[in-house]
Amino acid sequence: MFEKEYDVIVVGAGHAGSEAAAAAANMGSRTLLVTMNLQNIGQMSCNPAMGGIAKGQIVREIDALGGYSGIISDKTAIQFKMLNKSKGPAMWSPRVQSDRMRFSETWRLMLERTPNLDFYQEMVAGLIVDGNKIKGVRTSLGLEIRAKTVVLTNGTFLNGLIHIGEKQFGGGRAGEKAATGITKDLVDMGFDSGRMKTGTPPRVDGRSLDFSKMTIQPGDEDPQKFSFLDSTQPLSKQMPCYMSYTSEKVHDLLREGFDRSPMFNGAIQSVGPRYCPSIEDKINRFADKDRHQLFVEPEGWNTVEYYVNGFSTSLPEDVQFRALKECDGFENVKFFRPGYAIEYDYFPPTQLKHSLETKLVEGLFFAGQINGTTGYEEAASQGLMAGINAHLRVKEKEAFILSRSEAYIGVLIDDLITKGTEEPYRMFTSRAEYRTLLRQDNADFRLTPKSHAIGLASDERMQKMEDKKNKSEAFVRFFKETSVEPELANEILLAKDSSPVHQSDKMFKMFSRPEITMEDMRKIDAVEQFIDANSLDTEVLQQAEIQVKYSGYIEKEKNNADKLNRLEGIKIPESFDYSKLKSLSFEAREKLKAIQPATVSQASRISGVSPNDISVLLVYMGR
Repeated sequence: MFEKEYDVIVVGAGHAGSEAAAAAANMGSRTLLVTMNLQNIGQMSCNPAMGGIAKGQIVREIDALGGYSGIISDKTAIQFKMLNKSKGPAMWSPRVQSDRMRFSETWRLMLERTPNLDFYQEMVAGLIVDGNKIKGVRTSLGLEIRAKTVVLTNGTFLNGLIHIGEKQFGGGRAGEKAATGITKDLVDMGFDSGRMKTGTPPRVDGRSLDFSKMTIQPGDEDPQKFSFLDSTQPLSKQMPCYMSYTSEKVHDLLREGFDRSPMFNGAIQSVGPRYCPSIEDKINRFADKDRHQLFVEPEGWNTVEYYVNGFSTSLPEDVQFRALKECDGFENVKFFRPGYAIEYDYFPPTQLKHSLETKLVEGLFFAGQINGTTGYEEAASQGLMAGINAHLRVKEKEAFILSRSEAYIGVLIDDLITKGTEEPYRMFTSRAEYRTLLRQDNADFRLTPKSHAIGLASDERMQKMEDKKNKSEAFVRFFKETSVEPELANEILLAKDSSPVHQSDKMFKMFSRPEITMEDMRKIDAVEQFIDANSLDTEVLQQAEIQVKYSGYIEKEKNNADKLNRLEGIKIPESFDYSKLKSLSFEAREKLKAIQPATVSQASRISGVSPNDISVLLVYMGR
C-alpha cells in the first residue's frame, strides 16, 4: 500500500494536523494524513467556538496565510461577536460560536478536495529514524510508511489518562483510546518529555434547561467574518448563548467532593491551564468570590446539546450533577456527558527551532499540544507553520519564520522555543509587544504577500489584498489632501462636544480627533462622493479610519520594531561555543547552550540572559 515515499507525513488530524496537511499538500508536497479515526478530523474536543481575545487575531492570520481555519469557522458559525469593541482596534478580537458537527465535517470535506493529500486511519506507534534523520513512521499494525519529513500533532493522545473523580482510564478524549509508543521512541532518541493537564465541562440537554432564568447573550447586530476571501459570507441569522451563575450553595456542594477530586487528592500531578481553570480550582483559588459566570453555549443549529462554559471539572459525576442543578435554569438538568480532566505527554518546546523542526532529529516537526500549548487556534497556527516548513525542507528551501513584529503566530512560536512553558500556553494580546501593528483587520496586509511569495496564498487572495490596500491608502490620502471649511466642520464638531475650528483645515486633522467617527465624516458630501465613486466597502472604511486615528501609535511601534529587527539580523552560528565568552554570567552561558538561539534578538528574550550578557555577545559578534 505504501511503496512510495511521501514528502510529508502528518500524524494526527486535529486543528494542528489538519492545517499542516492542507498547507504541505497545497504547496505541492505529496502528503499523508494519518489519524486514529477519520470521523474526528478537525474535532472540537472542548468548547464549540473559534477565536476570542488574541485567538481571533491568530485565526485571521491563518486565513491571511492561506490556511483553512477561518473559512471553516465562517461556514459553520452560529454566532459572531467582535470582542473588545469599546477599546482600541489593537484589542478587537473576533469570535464565533461554531456548529461542532458541521465544523468537523467541513474540515474533512475541504481536506478531501485538497490535491496531493492521502489519508490513512490507524495509530502511529513509533518513528523510523536513521542516525539523526527522520525516515517515516511505524503503525500499530506494523506497517512502515516512509517519508522525507514527519509532523507530529498528537494533541492530548500521547499516553492520555482521563480522570472523573477517583475513576481513571486511558484515552485521548472521552470515548477514544490513547496513543502509545511515540513518547518512548522520542525519549530514547534523547528528547525531554513532561505531563500536562486540561479539562472540559459537562455537556447537557438543552430541553432540560430553563433559559428564561438566564441572561440572553446575542451575537453582534452587524456580524463580520474571519476569512478575507469572498467565498464566505457573514451570518444572516444567529443563535443566542445564555449566561447563568454559580452560588455559595453550588460551591459548598462542589467542596463536598474535594476529597474525591483528582485535583486535590494527588491523582493529578501535572499542571493545568492557568487561564482556563476548573470550577474546583476557581472556588479554591478565589474563595472570596461568591459566584462565577457560566456561559451556556449551543453546540449547533440542529442539536439540543449545550456546552457549559466555565464549569470545567474532574469531580465525580454525581457531585457535578448535584452542584449544577443548583444553578439558575439548571434545576432539571440532564447530562449528555460529564466533565473530565485529561493528562497527556508533551515535549518542552525549547527543543525546537523557529521552524518547529526539532533540533535533535532532522525533518521531524512538532505542532500543537505536544509543544505545551492549549487552544484550537494556537494549535492550528503551529500546524500551518510546521506544514509549510516541512514542505520547504523537502524542497531544500529556507525556512519560513515570522517575527514578533509580523504576527501573533511569530510571538507564539518565539515564546515557546525561547522561553519554554511549564503550564499550558495560551495567547493573549498582552504577550505581543507590537499589538498595535498586529491587529485583526490588517492580517492580510502583513502576511498574504509573504505567503504568496512561498507559493501558499493564492493569486486571488493576493489580488484581493492589494485591492483593499490600494483603496484604503487612496482614501487616507484623500483625507490628508482635502480641506474642509470651518462652517461645515463646526457643524459636526459641536454636535460631538468637540472644540470648533476657525479656518479651513485638512480633513485628516479633524478625523484624527478621538470623538469623530467615520459616520461623522460621511456627513461631508465630498467624503460620501469619494466612497461611492471608488466602491469602498466596510473593510476599507474601517482600515482607513484606523490608519487615520492611530497613525502616531502605529508609526511609533514600527520604529520600535525596526530597532529590534536590527538585532534579529545579527545571526549566531549554530552550535556556537559560549564557553569561550568568559564575561558571560554562568546562568546565561547555561541557558544559551541549552536553547541555542538563532539571533542576538532571540538571545535577549531568554529568561536569565541580562542586558550585560547581550552586550558581551554584541561585542563578540561585532568582531
